[in-house]
Order: sequence, then structure tokens, then C-alpha cells
Amino acid sequence: MGEKSKSRGCFGWFIALIVLAAVILAVVYMKYADALKLALQFFDIQKSGKLVNNTIPWRGDSGLKDGSEANLDLSKGLYDAGDHIKFGFPMAFTATVLSWSILEYADQMDAVNLLDPAKDSLKWTTDYFVTAHPSDNVLYIQVGDPEVDHPCWERPETMKGKRPVIKIDADTPGTEVAAETAAAMASASLVFKDSDPQYSATLLKHAKQLFEFADSKRGLYSVNIPEVQKFYNSTGYGDELLWAASWLYHATEEKTYLDYVTKHGNEFARFGNPTWFSWDDKLAGTQVLLSRLLFFKKDLSGSKALASYRGTAKAVMCGLLPKSPTATGSRSNSGLVLVSDWNPLQQSVSAAFLASLFSDYMLTSRIHKISCNGKIFKATELRDFAKSQADYILGKNPMGMSFVVGYGDKYPEYIHHRGASIPADATTGCLDGFKYFNSTKPNPNIAYGALVGGPYLNETFSDSRENVRQNEPTTYNNALLVGLLSSLVTTSSALQSLK
Repeated sequence: MGEKSKSRGCFGWFIALIVLAAVILAVVYMKYADALKLALQFFDIQKSGKLVNNTIPWRGDSGLKDGSEANLDLSKGLYDAGDHIKFGFPMAFTATVLSWSILEYADQMDAVNLLDPAKDSLKWTTDYFVTAHPSDNVLYIQVGDPEVDHPCWERPETMKGKRPVIKIDADTPGTEVAAETAAAMASASLVFKDSDPQYSATLLKHAKQLFEFADSKRGLYSVNIPEVQKFYNSTGYGDELLWAASWLYHATEEKTYLDYVTKHGNEFARFGNPTWFSWDDKLAGTQVLLSRLLFFKKDLSGSKALASYRGTAKAVMCGLLPKSPTATGSRSNSGLVLVSDWNPLQQSVSAAFLASLFSDYMLTSRIHKISCNGKIFKATELRDFAKSQADYILGKNPMGMSFVVGYGDKYPEYIHHRGASIPADATTGCLDGFKYFNSTKPNPNIAYGALVGGPYLNETFSDSRENVRQNEPTTYNNALLVGLLSSLVTTSSALQSLK
């Protein structure tokens, strides 16, 4: 995958930036580029399977027999968080966001020599999904049993518990998982379109099949497979259907997918209702992604249906701007967007990523202002909001703490992560590894780049392995962080249209 993209792809994917001040560039470049390098490294820490060119000294091969009970090689993919489960729903979201980040900001990633690592991590994940989809209406959505895995504290390299697999099929459908995986495959097909056309075509074929499966065999996976409810319970599948169709349109430009999002918008999109972008709710991301069409596809400028998506995306943006009349009150005194006490930073980083994208879409289209209930804001103010969230995460906060492990002088040292907490030369079973969980010493292995859950609304944080709510990293948080940091590697007050 060393070959770089030769074209800007689907109607000009990479957002072009012109840097007006070299001094400013030097400061911003180092700060965000260093953090981006770490954020991407966390994916290497989370890899399952036979590791290739492994640069993590305390990681080794693991999960090599995953999928064997189904006669499939499901050894690749990513461990979800601090445990050893491969949850397909959030893993697919991770891949989709990572693809989106690469598509928009590949130039910035390439400028700091991080494009290839990003594509490598993406391919490690999509390779897994290709194998996990052995036929049109069958998708393996989980490897490992949390009821077996979670009572154990051991390294993935030495785990001996059973690794059962769970699948969805025509008799046990899971629309949201199939659709999210379709979105991952479709978006990734664009990433590899120039550098590996054959692989891109394979991904697109799977994406189309999975979308057809998701739409024709509708059903909530967390209803049909009740055991997943405790971990990644889904609140609905309409957002994933719109999200997947949007990505398939971007990947194919086939009108049938555009017709789908326009036809089903009133059914699924909750127009006028801003939502938070997350592994469970894709609506805000879909609205921003479809806004892209109106910014850059002049022949679609008269679409009333797409205008409804962009109107709701603007409402999302107005909710994020701190001085907007409709600004969300879900933020700390220091300005960090916080919605939940469980994994608080997910909404902070996802909101900032979307704000950066929308701001860049506006500026690239020479649209410099946004109106929020009659009050006018500059597009650059959205970018300022995104930077404020990134800066808080990286240490500009009342605690003086970076929430990205390894970044800055003060960061979490006791994260809830099995592999990081157990010495690489230790031999443990399921239970005796808890001596490391209960240790008062910092983790012996530094999980560089891991974005932990983060602070509570009152801006307190407890650095403890027992503190799953605040101190466990996840791959989907890191994917969003990669997108946000990539957007900030270079900065400008003016962007040039790609058209």
C-alpha cells in the first residue's frame, strides 16, 4: 500500500488547505501531528491475529484460531477496548470513521508521514470484515464471549478461554450491524480505489450485498440476539440504513442510493432534531456527509430532500458553537462538550470532528458564515470550537492532564486495559492476572495513543484501573480522534475550492 493516491477521487475528496502563516503552521503542526502519530499507534496495540511488522514490544500474536468453529479465519480485526472481544458493530463504525478521516485529510496525513499507517490499520479491519461476510445474507458480528472474557484478567497472547462466534443471517437479522458494515466497506473502497483497485472492488461488492441484506431483512440485532444488549445495545437501525446508503452513493454515484436517502429521510432522519454522533447514532454524521453533496455537487443544489439533511446538520453546528442562541448546555465550565458519564469524551471528540469537517466544507466552498437563529457566526468559529475540544483533550484543562496516553507530561497511567497492565513476560491464567489489576503500580506497558473515557461534567477524573467509565480506551474514540487531529495538522483561515 505504499502507492499514494493519484487523484482526488469522488468529486474531489481531500480538503485543500492553504496555510497563510508559516510560524503558526510550525506550532500547530508539531502539536497535533505528534498527537496524531500516537492516536494511530493505538490501533496497532488493539490488533488481533498474526502481527506483521509489529512495533509494539509488549504485543504479540493472538486470537489465531478465532473463527475456527465456523471454518473461517477471523484472526484479524481489532479488540474493542480494554478487553479481548471483537464487537462487530462498533468495529465497523471505527472503520467507517477512519475511512472518512483518510478521504478528507489524506493530504495532511501524508504531509506528516502518517497516511500509510492509517491505511494499514483500516485494511487490517476491512480484511476481517471481508472474511466475516462469507455469503450474501450471513455476517459474523462478534468473536468471543464477554461472559467468559470479562471475568478474566490476562494478556490476549495467553488467553485460553473459549472464543465462540455470533452471526446474523436471514433468520436472525441485524439491520444496524449489516448496514454499518456496509458503510465501512463502501467508504474503505474509496480509500483504496487508486492504490488497490481490485481490493476496492471487492469491498464495494461486499458493501452492496450487505446493504441489500440490511434493508431486505430488517430487524434489530440486539432484539434478535439478546445477549449483546449489555454491551452494545442498539437503539434503532434507521440511522445506519441512511448512513450506509449515503456512503454507497459516494462510492458509486448510483442514483438508487441517493433516491434511498431522499425517500426515507422523513422516516428515519428526524429532520430538525440535532443528535450526537456515536457508534449507536449515525444521524449527525449522515447529515454532515450528505451536506457535502450540496457543497460540492452543483447539479444537486435544488434537492429539497438534501436541503433537509443540510439544515439539520447546520442545527447540529449551531448547537456546538458556544455563543449560539441554540448552544447545547451539555458542556463543562471550561467548554468541553460532555453528554454522558460513561465514556464522556466520545461526544466531545465526535462533535469536534464534525465541526471541523463542516467548517472545512464551508470554507472550501467559499461560504464563510453560518446563521444560528439569526445570529451570524464565521465558519472559522466552528474550527475554533473543534480546536478547543482537541486542546482540552491534550491537556489544556483544569486538571492539567492529557487524556491521550503518552502525550504530554501528565496522562493516565492506570488505564483499564489488560495488555497494558500485565508485564509482557508474565504467565498468568484467567484469575491470577488480577494481581496486576489490583497493583498500586502504574501499568508496566504504556498504551501510547489510547484516548480514555475522560472527565465528568464537574471536571474530575480518577486514574484507576477499576474506573471503567472514565479510564478505558476504545477504538471508536480513537478513530474520531484521528479524524479530528488530521483536520488540525495544518490550519488556515482560507481554503481553496477543489472545483
